[in-house]
Amino acid sequence: MVQELVAAAAGAGSACALYAMAAARVVKQYERGVVLRLGRLLPEIRPPGFTMIIPGVDRLRRVNMQIVTMPVPAQEGITRDNVTVRVDAVVYFKVVNPAEAVIAVEDYRFAVSQMAQTSLRSIIGKSDLDDLLSNREKLNQGLELMLDSPAIGWGVQIDRVEIKDVSLPETMKRSMSRQAEAERERRARVINADAELLASKKLAEAAATMSEQPAALQLRLLQTIVAVAAEKNSTLVLPFPVELLRFLERSVPHEEGSPEKPEP
Repeated sequence: MVQELVAAAAGAGSACALYAMAAARVVKQYERGVVLRLGRLLPEIRPPGFTMIIPGVDRLRRVNMQIVTMPVPAQEGITRDNVTVRVDAVVYFKVVNPAEAVIAVEDYRFAVSQMAQTSLRSIIGKSDLDDLLSNREKLNQGLELMLDSPAIGWGVQIDRVEIKDVSLPETMKRSMSRQAEAERERRARVINADAELLASKKLAEAAATMSEQPAALQLRLLQTIVAVAAEKNSTLVLPFPVELLRFLERSVPHEEGSPEKPEP
């Protein structure tokens, strides 16, 4: 009789141990547990730590609550100004409602990935090339808004969206390079023309000042001779007064209407 009781107790203990092993579950710190009992969702979300379920009746789904970094494959599209580009991005999101992430959508990661790709193609078609290259903050906000609207119903929150790279065709790169070079050349010519205008004004003022004092022109000529003589060269400078040339020009008579001499 005692042996039968011991055997029964041992069997009951083994059954309890097997039941406990089958019912015991561990939810990690960064996870939450969602329990489906006979296919129906239980309202209680299991917190991190040790928890128990009914074997064969309950099914525990663990949902990761960490921020997920998901790269978006490069999408090719045509911008609003008819330029073909390839754009890739990265999406940061996390689950905020584990029950919705399990019930509302079959695979929330795949859903977010597909929505990110379609939204990226849509934003390419609505933007100009200059916006893709220089105004990415605005485009990132637009992408985040387009993704966040449907993701809320899936229990997912979009943390941020970043456009990583914009690939252009080689012909477009060469065209942009020529455009930038032409723009720099235009600026250089404008700066040079402004400098010439300023120099001409200063020279005109200097000429007006020197015309009031004829000796100033002679002093300037002597300074030029000193500057030329300071260099190690064989240049010979012979100063010739300009006033003498003007005197000779006025002294030579000009005969109007004189017949040309016939060539021999």
